[in-house]
Amino acid sequence: MSIETVHVALPGRAYDVHIGPGLLVRAGALIAPLLHRPRVAVVTDDTVGALHLDALRAGLAASGIEMVALSLPPGEATKSWPHLQRCTEWLLEQKVERRDVVVALGGGVIGDLVGFAAAILRRGVRFVQIPTSLLAQVDSSVGGKTGINAPQGKNLIGAFHQPALVLADVSVLGTLARRDFLAGYGEVVKYGLLGDATFFAWLEAQGPAAADGDMAARIHAVRRSVEMKARIVERDETEQGDRALLNLGHTFCHALESATGYSDRLLHGEGVAIGCALAFDLSARLGLCSQEDPSRVRAHLRAMGMKTDLSDIAGDLPDADALVALMGQDKKVVDGKLRFILARGIGDAFVTSDVPPEAVGTLLQGALAQRG
Repeated sequence: MSIETVHVALPGRAYDVHIGPGLLVRAGALIAPLLHRPRVAVVTDDTVGALHLDALRAGLAASGIEMVALSLPPGEATKSWPHLQRCTEWLLEQKVERRDVVVALGGGVIGDLVGFAAAILRRGVRFVQIPTSLLAQVDSSVGGKTGINAPQGKNLIGAFHQPALVLADVSVLGTLARRDFLAGYGEVVKYGLLGDATFFAWLEAQGPAAADGDMAARIHAVRRSVEMKARIVERDETEQGDRALLNLGHTFCHALESATGYSDRLLHGEGVAIGCALAFDLSARLGLCSQEDPSRVRAHLRAMGMKTDLSDIAGDLPDADALVALMGQDKKVVDGKLRFILARGIGDAFVTSDVPPEAVGTLLQGALAQRG
């Protein structure tokens, strides 16, 4: 099966995203052109490392590249000051120089943390993303957003630091639990909803096959998602305008993640899926899209066996006012006004700050009431 390549054409910081099976085995040949000396420092987490570190080591060794590795605990709590400090100090202990390359092997947490460490180490060293989750392959590994969480909210501390290369080995997705694959699929659906109705229709037809392991379907889903993200990042690298479209569903999602303590009660991609459904509900209530659109979004998410509503989140949730207050901590607040990504239809999203807070509160009250 051939390797697909998406080029991210940022002037002076352009890079390729390779997508396909068996890329860990070929990692050495693909990374070697970036290296000034045959040595890389890899940061992973304990779960991913146990599954994939040996394959990466062998792939690098095949091209004569030596590897040193640090393994951190898995989970969202790793995106924090203590682990950032541990990571950067370890890289310095390994005598990583400015011309060296750091490799992030893992999901979004490792990619964000290691990318941020690379951004601040010696005022910036290059890094390679090897994303091992579907969510990281289609979203967080591309575009250069790096960072850690703060007590006040997710990703509030960080930097834009583009990778030098991304290797999305689709065969490693076979090691994901189904829940984790479907959480990543929440971000895939988002791309169809925000800008490509044809892709969304393809997902309605082929999404179940992708979830069941069809390699061709998985490659197409990852490639189209990365392609859409790359084009948006090229137009708006630092999220001054268009790039905010990528946050469809995220304003609701981040409030729900905060309300559930960033725990496995609600995975990020699950929050995105619920957030997308709520964004379409809000769009329909404001008369922007047809009433059928939110139903179609939910029908597809349900067909995939995904969370679609607040009632799918176990345990207690705050009331509507408290959820709206949590949204106020979001990075998308501009001049004190919440920015929402709403839709005129499937594949036609837009950014607005012109949403009546009472409409959001009423929507959430109704959604919470359905929890019984």
